[in-house]
Amino acid sequence: MTNKLNETPQRITAETVAEAAKVSRAAVSRAFNPDAPLKPEKRASILRIAEELGYVPDRAARALVTRRTHLVGMIVPDVCSPWESQEIDALTTALQAEGFATLLFKTRTDFSMDETLLAYMRGFNPDSVIAFTENVRPPILARFLDRAVPIYINYLMDEEPAGGLRTREPEALYDRIDVDQWEGMEQAVALLAGYGCRRIAYLSGKRDSLAEQARRRTLEVLMARRGLNPPIIIPGDFSYDTGHAGTLDLFRLGEGADAVFAANDESAFGALDALRYELKRRVPEDVKVVGFDDISQSHWRSYNLTTVKVDLEARTRALVRLILRRLKDPAASALSETVRTRLVVRGTVG
Repeated sequence: MTNKLNETPQRITAETVAEAAKVSRAAVSRAFNPDAPLKPEKRASILRIAEELGYVPDRAARALVTRRTHLVGMIVPDVCSPWESQEIDALTTALQAEGFATLLFKTRTDFSMDETLLAYMRGFNPDSVIAFTENVRPPILARFLDRAVPIYINYLMDEEPAGGLRTREPEALYDRIDVDQWEGMEQAVALLAGYGCRRIAYLSGKRDSLAEQARRRTLEVLMARRGLNPPIIIPGDFSYDTGHAGTLDLFRLGEGADAVFAANDESAFGALDALRYELKRRVPEDVKVVGFDDISQSHWRSYNLTTVKVDLEARTRALVRLILRRLKDPAASALSETVRTRLVVRGTVG
């Protein structure tokens, strides 16, 4: 006697749906392609029958017809740091809601990427690739993509309408998010100056980072406009430990500062803990601290950090819009979206 529990269930195919709906195999394919011509009532009927039968289209087969894989690649320098992990989580959630799956690729510590890994990425034929690192340059990445146009994060210098990555890479087509740091940083410098801060230290990020270069230059310009001396530079790398150690050096080996402006929130946390626990300085009475990003931990009561906010939700929406706009118009010239910043005032300045 046959054990029915061990029988292989019949695979539901497009032909099965076509037979049940009394339509052609081609009509079933068109029903699952929103851009294909098909009467609305017929599409609704086919999709209803497909759902009843438990039919799921073969992604690989559909990709051959539509030339869309519904895959988005993300090239990241880090997956553990607070900002990167929160952005990856938000973007993956938003892309899944639009019917995309994500492929995650991690760079070397110097932000470069092995070309073998780039060739491996090409094998997936992603619809889009978002490069969250500057060292995998557009001309390099373009060699490993088919129809996909990569998206880069561009940090604008000063208050100019364009700068950074865009002006240096004219030979390769790519779309971009322009992060305008000017407004939020201007608010931060104005606040510090209003409280009488004159010796402002800048806790830097990684030297080769485009975000770091833009933040440092913008801070220098803003301070000069207010008649302040250039910032005291604390060498950093965006990490908690380096922010902590650099702040200890500034006060134990140097002359200290009225305020510390950190290139990101994580290093600002290191500065705060060094000031409060090792150096016994009161924050904000003795030293004021400002971060950058507004990661979720910044509002925790133990830090309560004043910071320049990059709106993660707005940045995520902008990235998804760029992907959808490019897929709608593959031949378009370079596309861009701008994400602005603003100061969030909490307990470390006051």
